Amino acid sequence: MAATSPSRLLRAGHSGRCRQCGNRIDLYQRTDQRPIALHPTELTADHIPESCRWHLSSGIAHPHGDNSAWCRIRHAVLCPHRTPTCRTSPYLEAIRRQLAVRTRRLIDTGAFAPAPPASSRPAPTTDGPDRPVVQLLLCRYLAERPVEDLSCVAQTRHRHRCPHPVLGPTGPTGIWKLLPTGPQRGQLALPDTLMAVYDLGRLSYGEQLRWRTRRCTAHATAPGAADLTLAGWEPFDPLLHAAHIHTRLPHPPPRPHRSG
Repeated sequence: MAATSPSRLLRAGHSGRCRQCGNRIDLYQRTDQRPIALHPTELTADHIPESCRWHLSSGIAHPHGDNSAWCRIRHAVLCPHRTPTCRTSPYLEAIRRQLAVRTRRLIDTGAFAPAPPASSRPAPTTDGPDRPVVQLLLCRYLAERPVEDLSCVAQTRHRHRCPHPVLGPTGPTGIWKLLPTGPQRGQLALPDTLMAVYDLGRLSYGEQLRWRTRRCTAHATAPGAADLTLAGWEPFDPLLHAAHIHTRLPHPPPRPHRSG
């Protein structure tokens, strides 16, 4: 972990697997604090369109080249199960074919199973959003999964990821509220509607900071523990994340019926 890194994310913890093709990806934060998945190897910059070039500086991904002969590229451009997000070239198409062959090998050997379509996924245990909007530290974020499924990102003493949830079984919790979707920090103004927000604003600053860093109660007081993955918070934008706006409050799952 570099001493000059703005985050405590371990370099060894950057890697992951694409859920659609199974190929390896490297996860980083962009300048706007949103996560981005990059192809794990550097490519020759001359063969990459300028709009597709990325470079890393102090662990942060920047959307342009750094005037060197090499650059990084988003995995979405090369993923064989996605439509390229920028203009491709024969060089990039050759890499896409290589990744497609690797995906087929992973599937044939049982090392990877593609994610099922949304229509065939099991129904959630609650009627809450899959990616809820959370309000903390006077900002709104889009979580990567339901609140009760957010797990700690810290590394344990055995060099594994902590399995404990951020939402502990005891202690203060947030409150679901219907709040306006009004723009924040210069975002484009849209017609105001009420949406479900998991509000943590009533908690103490320390508790909100624990949620922001996505730490369990045990690792909240362990500053020496590094992070094994990104916290996964995306600054909420009502225009970009319109599909995740829910206009009614979620309800907890029904309690099991007790006979007798």
